[in-house]
Amino acid sequence: MADVLLEMQGVDLGYGAEPVVRGVDLRVRRGELVVICGTSGCGKSTLMKGAIGLLPPLAGRIHLLGEEIARLDEDRLNRVRARVGLLFQGGALLNSLTVAENVALPLDQHARLSPEVSRMLVRMKLAQVGLEGAWHKLPAELSGGMKKRVALARAMVLDPELLLCDEPSAGLDPVTAAGLDRLLLDLRDAMQITLVVVTHELESIQTIADRVFMVADGRVAFDGSLQEARRCTLPVVRDFFERRAPRPEAAGRSLLERLSAAEVEPR
Repeated sequence: MADVLLEMQGVDLGYGAEPVVRGVDLRVRRGELVVICGTSGCGKSTLMKGAIGLLPPLAGRIHLLGEEIARLDEDRLNRVRARVGLLFQGGALLNSLTVAENVALPLDQHARLSPEVSRMLVRMKLAQVGLEGAWHKLPAELSGGMKKRVALARAMVLDPELLLCDEPSAGLDPVTAAGLDRLLLDLRDAMQITLVVVTHELESIQTIADRVFMVADGRVAFDGSLQEARRCTLPVVRDFFERRAPRPEAAGRSLLERLSAAEVEPR
């Protein structure tokens, strides 16, 4: 299935013997923009770490770009990862390097290019995120939104097939966050790239999502289009999209208990 870039089948993930997320089935097809959402601590970032092999599955299988990552040795896994762009939550820029040097890091690691070609590619990617004039600056000289754009340019510098973004608008003001959302959509359309975005920011979800994949209490609560999510009557989904606190009678009840009460869409 060449059009499936990321697939999880019955996956449990965790940081010890106890899973943080359980029984996850996820399929991301080429060209989609899938948002993984849910409240803080529900397991969104854990799924992202599993997707790139930073967390081996406790159960189930994960395929990335057609490869089952648990079966790959370190060299082969690194080659697969080179085809995936990563936008980290905090940007993860190196403070001692200039903007251009930060963006060039994946080229230095994975590509054998002359310095002239590398500089040209870095300038092109910075131009795509509107920062072509900031190539010489250090991260300390940048605003929060500019740092995220530099990190996005770095994630895109190898022209990845799949771009994974972990909380891209975290810590940004609403106007800057909206500009970053628009930039993600523009890059998706211009480069025909597939995106998976982890976020709990409701405005971003409703702006960028083709598909909504919602996690609650470590399990899949919803998987469908944005339009279907908006129409969904299941309380765990409705409460999230309407920014409502859970009903008092639901407090303290596990997702499995709510599933049995038909409060969460069955899988």
